[in-house]
Amino acid sequence: MLIEQREKLRGEIKVPGDRSISQRAVLLGSLAKGTTEIDNFLLGEDCISTIDCFRKMQIGIEIIADNKIRVQGKGLYGLQAPSAPLNTGRSGTAIRLLLGVLSGQPFSSAVVRDEASMKKPVGKVVNHLRQMGAGISGKDDGNFCPLSVSPSKLRGVAFDLSPNEALYKSPLIIAGLYAEGRTAVTVSVKSRDHTELMLNSFGADMEISGLKVTSRMVENLYAQHITIPGDISIAAYYITAGLLVPNSEILIRGVGINPTRTGILDVYKLMGAKIEFLEERLLNNEKVADIRVLSSNLSAVVINGDQIPILWDELPVILVAAAFAKGVTEITGLAGHKIMESNKIKSLSLELSKMGARIFVTEDRVSIEGGKPLKGTVVESYNNSSIAMALSVAGMAAEGETMIRKSQVVDTAFPGFFPLLNKL
Repeated sequence: MLIEQREKLRGEIKVPGDRSISQRAVLLGSLAKGTTEIDNFLLGEDCISTIDCFRKMQIGIEIIADNKIRVQGKGLYGLQAPSAPLNTGRSGTAIRLLLGVLSGQPFSSAVVRDEASMKKPVGKVVNHLRQMGAGISGKDDGNFCPLSVSPSKLRGVAFDLSPNEALYKSPLIIAGLYAEGRTAVTVSVKSRDHTELMLNSFGADMEISGLKVTSRMVENLYAQHITIPGDISIAAYYITAGLLVPNSEILIRGVGINPTRTGILDVYKLMGAKIEFLEERLLNNEKVADIRVLSSNLSAVVINGDQIPILWDELPVILVAAAFAKGVTEITGLAGHKIMESNKIKSLSLELSKMGARIFVTEDRVSIEGGKPLKGTVVESYNNSSIAMALSVAGMAAEGETMIRKSQVVDTAFPGFFPLLNKL
């Protein structure tokens, strides 16, 4: 994909439905009794993998026009044993959530991933679920797929999770729906709360008290009509482009502004970004607003480890913003987080360096000396959608032309990313 420097970006757009919420809507709709209808569903690769897994457990899921989904749920205890392994594709969210569900089922099942993801460890979520009594085994003592899940009696456990373990909260509270007693999960910092918010809308008895979430066994969940907010992780690329490209004004309609997901906007406002919320409203317990963005002169900021759990997906594009911001931006406390374990930050930093950015990366920290013009060149996506999209934003604000290799990987996250970018 060839990206040219832009003089301005102007217009009104709408981003696709939130990926994390879309996956949870299919999962909970499958576990609920009755027909759940889902509007503004994200028909991306990860969400299709989630649909496929539940179809293999005899859940009827219909994909309708205009990004609508209809799920014929059979209740918490209505899933059937799959006749083939459940393939979660490349999605880390799908495999974690699915293991939480399967741990409480009265049948055996097998879980695999796509070939490249089979090399990614899953042992941490497996070990947490084992503490509840889950019968999960697999390669290297369950650290890698393929995994086998056998019927077992779950018991409620109290978990205290560190910031880099926040992504295990959802599978644990889902497993808690099948466990005797209470399952209490406390994360030491603010973390995403889509699962508990949606569970309560489906009739679960979730208790939310500060950073602690308590899940308990319920008789059933009940079908809902769900409208998925626009994905702020996708909107983040257009927001950043609007901030960096001069003379820009962008309005993004219907974006989810859940406080556990707006960390990037908090960071940008500290950097001097001109961002405002319009028409704030509530959809299925989730906050939504239209976001107005004006081009801005950004200044460096410090991001510490406590902020990382609400910035996981947006860190790549934040690096791009920091490369254009005046001063030295420091991002600390990265050790142990999936964003570093995946080498995503190191890979993106190398490509931005090719464009003239001064970025220094250690196991725990990233330092970016910003404020100097970047120049377009040939860069690599590493077959990663977030790297490709972040480099696209950098290319629009850099001098000359930027050629991104293997940019087609963006289709796995949002097939319409480039056409929507070209509308502005």
